[in-house]
Amino acid sequence: MTRRIHVIGIGAGDPDYVTVQAVDALNDVDVFFASDKGSNKGGVEDDLVLFRRDICQRFIREPGYRFVELPDPLRASTGDYRQRVADWHEARADLWAQALLDELADDGVGAFLAWGDPSLYDSTLRILDRVAQRLDVTYDVIPGITAIQALTARHRIPLNDVGEPVLITTGRRLREVGLSGAAVVMLDGDCAFLGCPPETRIWWGAYLGTADEILVDGTVGEMGERIATVRADARERHGWIMDTYLLRP
Repeated sequence: MTRRIHVIGIGAGDPDYVTVQAVDALNDVDVFFASDKGSNKGGVEDDLVLFRRDICQRFIREPGYRFVELPDPLRASTGDYRQRVADWHEARADLWAQALLDELADDGVGAFLAWGDPSLYDSTLRILDRVAQRLDVTYDVIPGITAIQALTARHRIPLNDVGEPVLITTGRRLREVGLSGAAVVMLDGDCAFLGCPPETRIWWGAYLGTADEILVDGTVGEMGERIATVRADARERHGWIMDTYLLRP
């Protein structure tokens, strides 16, 4: 028998972002698997795991599922970036494969709930490709509302200017190559926008779609330092932060 896995995008924070297709998939699952990154201070359970539990409690009509939390392997902080990520994915794949063998019946249905959308800056699909090399498993993908969609909706702006492209990148790449046009920046722990010209427009958001949502917009010259301060304070208060922003020269 083949184990089946749903990779379900659950949106950027608001439970109302969960689609009807996602709700149907949630109700097909025997075991949910979640990586607990232990990101909160004092050993408090990861907020993102709690959010996943809340999603299940809200939308699953006949509870009978189990939740299995997996300790997330540490990623090396030094050395070649791509190799560090590859090694981390391998460690995750080993852990996930063993968990599927131990916790999911041969004919069972499991699920991984992806924050936002599984296709955008999320490693779930790459890791499951590696898991599929270790055991007999098949999976499908349910798309979700991304942080980019939530950001532009909350700021009430279009993503692109008329006839113009938009780059989706990371803080690391923004620091390396600079800004040449409109760009959405994700995974920026060091406020790379501070290196942009002061007249650059920025629309920033954190904890999008949650009760803790923070929105700031303006120019980098006017609002850059404020965003950096607000971000640092929020991270200290919650123990973690997820934020993204749109830049236009």
